[in-house]
Amino acid sequence: MSRAIYDWRRIPNGPRLAVATLPDAECAALTIHVPAGSRDEDRMPPGLAHFVEHMVFKGTARRSARELSFEIENAGGQVNACTSEDQTVYDARGEAEQLPVLADVLCDMVWHSTFPHPEIELEREVISEEITMYRESPADHIGDMISSAIWGDHPLGHPISGSAESIARIDRAALLGFRDGHHFRDDLVIAVAGPFGIGHVMEILAPLLPAAFHPAGKPLPFDPAKHAPRHLAETRETDQLQLALAWHTPGRHSESRHALRLLSLMLGESASSRLFLELREERGLCYQIGSDVNLFDETGAFEISAGLDPGSRDEALACIFREIGDLTKHGPRPGELDRAKRLAIAQSKLAFESSAAHATWAGEGLVDFGRIPSIDEWRGKVLRVTEEEIKTTARDVFRGTTHAAAEIRGA
Repeated sequence: MSRAIYDWRRIPNGPRLAVATLPDAECAALTIHVPAGSRDEDRMPPGLAHFVEHMVFKGTARRSARELSFEIENAGGQVNACTSEDQTVYDARGEAEQLPVLADVLCDMVWHSTFPHPEIELEREVISEEITMYRESPADHIGDMISSAIWGDHPLGHPISGSAESIARIDRAALLGFRDGHHFRDDLVIAVAGPFGIGHVMEILAPLLPAAFHPAGKPLPFDPAKHAPRHLAETRETDQLQLALAWHTPGRHSESRHALRLLSLMLGESASSRLFLELREERGLCYQIGSDVNLFDETGAFEISAGLDPGSRDEALACIFREIGDLTKHGPRPGELDRAKRLAIAQSKLAFESSAAHATWAGEGLVDFGRIPSIDEWRGKVLRVTEEEIKTTARDVFRGTTHAAAEIRGA
């Protein structure tokens, strides 16, 4: 696939449009980025944003739920959506010549869904089953627990899907209120990738957009002083111990974000990482262990999770903290940082083989940073991270903050 040419502009009286022009692409990707998710549910039932995402698929004034699916798939396309803490993304993909169909259907869903009462009750049951499915899987549920442990009673600490109790409290008025409050924000972004320029895309989208958008509000900021990290534990019938640890980090605007990503790759995010080699390959303490970094606007979290034999808990924890201590004190070992950089850059190159990745990059760039970052610029910043920066970042995270912990163990 050829390199993308990125461009963006604000649609008159509307949101921003980002286009990644890929001259040789055969496929198109369209994403609508709504800068609101579960963290925007302050004083609202948890799971509301996710419930809205589900209901967008349940029919519009022009199309039933069945017609939405058939029209997209009759054109050979697919449509999907996901809700995170700070964003809801709707996406459609298909052959490039089908962009008008993809745009018509996706815009109809996002802005003209009718939220019929019978569909709300049906979807309430579907989401309740989804919540039960994840809760009954310790490997999935531990993610909700560590979020609660690190973020406390702030909306960031609530399960994105909510709970059976919170879902039961959500009515049509609440769904429409959240949709109308966030789907018509003037800071949302529409991103398109494929073999077309921004003028062509604008011509397709202009007739499909709502007549008016409104200024966006701000979510409740996270104040670490008000939400001290906690240690949470749950017992159930299980033969495996699920363990998670988390530390607060700076947010996505911090210059340390590149060092954090490389730190995660070195510590637990790859098959050559310290924790994978030490706990799984050398000691056989676990089948799965990994790390990750979740960054939001003003804050973030570094997380480590593992599935262990219960008898290995103390040894595993000792190994984890030993590797953290070594990185904090001595920094990367010879060749370790270079390998992490090669992995990070190779992963980005593999991802950008798809048009969907270019649409996501452009859309999230505008939402998160107010511009589309150059891919070469990002790779250059990754390559310039030094061993001293890794050591400083590790000290700031692991020595500078109290860690949260969560575990699910056998009864």
